Amino acid sequence: MPPAAAAPGPRVVLVGPPGAGKSTVGAALAERWQLAVRDTDTDVETVAGKTVADVFVEDGEPRFRELERDAVTTALVEHDGVLALGGGAVLHPDTRAALHRYRDAGGIVVFLDVSLAHAAPRVGLNQSRPLLVGSPRAQWQALMDARRPVYEEVATVRVSTDGLRPGEVAEVIEHELGVQRVTEPGA
Repeated sequence: MPPAAAAPGPRVVLVGPPGAGKSTVGAALAERWQLAVRDTDTDVETVAGKTVADVFVEDGEPRFRELERDAVTTALVEHDGVLALGGGAVLHPDTRAALHRYRDAGGIVVFLDVSLAHAAPRVGLNQSRPLLVGSPRAQWQALMDARRPVYEEVATVRVSTDGLRPGEVAEVIEHELGVQRVTEPGA
């Protein structure tokens, strides 16, 4: 069973750096718990009518962060399944405040931690990641060094994804939360 809804909002929120597996782990948890999954990067793309990378290039990072903040605060109220946040969503003070309110109401925020060695192949460290242009490995490490304290601040639970497939990470999260997979009908 998924964690009980302590308050309105998602059953669990996933945060972490690019390559941690937020989207794929979110999908795995949603499938296991028979819940909907929502990704705030997808919400931003829907509102903007273009990709996250295009928002960065055409409108700039401040506009992207504004759209991202709005996507997170909306999803924290509207969505009752598994919610995956973009890697930099936690940087905005309003988003952190919303996550703190969500946690204070009994919500669960899982920090999916990953090392550079394991993130690199997942991310591909290519140009589709706007903040990793230039020296991608150095940029990723600098982002992680700056963001780690914020991920830790907003998280209820930290789970390393190094060397694990999405389903295995979902199992670790279930173990950490003391919940179990929803059994299939007729199983």
